[in-house]
Amino acid sequence: MKMKRLSLVLFSCFALLPWAAAVQANEELIEPLNDYLAFQDYESGIITARQIDQQVFEASMFIDTRDSEQFAAGTIPGSTHIEWRQVLDRIDEIPESTKVILFCNTGSLSAQATFALRVAGRDNVVVLQGGFNDWQKNAAHKP
Repeated sequence: MKMKRLSLVLFSCFALLPWAAAVQANEELIEPLNDYLAFQDYESGIITARQIDQQVFEASMFIDTRDSEQFAAGTIPGSTHIEWRQVLDRIDEIPESTKVILFCNTGSLSAQATFALRVAGRDNVVVLQGGFNDWQKNAAHKP
C-alpha cells in the first residue's frame, strides 16, 4: 500500500511539472509586458492610411500579414508577405531601423503581430489601423 501511495505521489509531482513551468513562464512575462505598457503612448504602434504620404510610403517596408490567397489577390505594392503568426519566426527578415508597417484586411491580426514584434524590441514596427480595406479607401498616397 505504501508503494502505491509513493508511486501516486511521484506520478502526481511529475505530472504537475509542465504546468508549474508554464505558470512560472507566464509570471516571468508579466513584468516585461508591464514595463512595455508603462512607457507606450496612446497611439504608439499605429499609423493610418491617411498618414502615409509619398515620403512615408517610399521610406517604409510594408508587410502583408494575411494568408497567401489574400496576398495573391491584391496587396499594397512592394509589400512583403509574412503571415501574422510567423512574424517572430521570421524576425530576421524584418529590418530594425526602417519603419515597418504591418497590415491585414482590418488591422486586427496585424495588430497582434505588431504587438509581438514591439514587445520583442522592434519599436520601428507599426500597424496600419483599418488595414488593407482602409488603405484602398483612404490612402493619402497610392502608387
